[in-house]
Amino acid sequence: MTFSLKILEWYGLNKRDLPWRSTKDPYKIWLSEIMLQQTRVAQGMPYYHKFLKAFPIVHDLAKAPEEKVLKLWQGLGYYSRARNLHATAKAVVENYGGKFPNTYKELKALKGVGDYTASAIASICFDLPEPVVDGNVYRVLSRYFGIDLPINSSKGIKYYKELAREVMDTKNIRDYNQGIMEFGAIQCAPKNPKCRTCPLNASCVALKEDTVARLPIKINKTKIRKRYFNYLVYLDSENQTKLEQRKGKGIWQNLYQFPLLESDTLIDAKTLNKLLGRETKTSASNITLFNKEPIVHKLSHQHLYTQFWILETEGVNSDGIAWEEVPNFPVPVLIADFIKTFKI
Repeated sequence: MTFSLKILEWYGLNKRDLPWRSTKDPYKIWLSEIMLQQTRVAQGMPYYHKFLKAFPIVHDLAKAPEEKVLKLWQGLGYYSRARNLHATAKAVVENYGGKFPNTYKELKALKGVGDYTASAIASICFDLPEPVVDGNVYRVLSRYFGIDLPINSSKGIKYYKELAREVMDTKNIRDYNQGIMEFGAIQCAPKNPKCRTCPLNASCVALKEDTVARLPIKINKTKIRKRYFNYLVYLDSENQTKLEQRKGKGIWQNLYQFPLLESDTLIDAKTLNKLLGRETKTSASNITLFNKEPIVHKLSHQHLYTQFWILETEGVNSDGIAWEEVPNFPVPVLIADFIKTFKI
């Protein structure tokens, strides 16, 4: 039995019952694929159902305000995915009359849709013979064939794509692509793979050469930058606070936050007072540090050492927001967690 037939046989016996597996609707498949990028199925599933309830068809998502989209996405991270999702929904409605294009090339031209997502939609929805290569597929191919080319090198990316095309089952591409991804997620898992019960173990090069634990190989290109965030949680005499919207191309674009002062290191109340006078020209009658230890929020390229400062002010802020309204704004999960725990 060939590699692809063994994958298909395994998939038929072991596939998980996931909602997007019972449909060929490109909108639902696209939504699930975008949500599951860099997200575990268990975490993404509630968001998938939440989005479909709010936006049953692509037209609903296209005409929704961006703030609503971001609010529903809150907690999933990588918010550029949500903005691209919204932009693509608009493009599908405006340029294709609400029907997703049915070619790999046109799908790949959509915002936020790369090679993997275009291949997944093309094969699952339209039965086009396009191989998918995601983290799970890289792992399966690397281990089974004993490949030590880095999966994030230009040579490696090209090689794995060609290999995936060579071994795929073109007659049942929909199930095969889903099968090899499922196989990598469950059987050939990153840690503690089930090699003893694996239907491919008799011919797996990594198992034979005892290299399962070190494959696939990935070049570590990421340099972690440390940043120090000081969020200023203003509270006036009527328990109103201030929020601002993040602009520009940095992290959390268009999400809301408390006014932010970024420092070169962790600071104390005395230093904050000086910065307040110099940077914001404001003062507070009482300043309290909410979290005694900094909250370290880890992103892919940076670690944020965060302090929340409660600044009580006299009088009433003319542009203040009632504290009970704050949870309605789309904010990063770091701030959402603070809002849940802070009690006035």
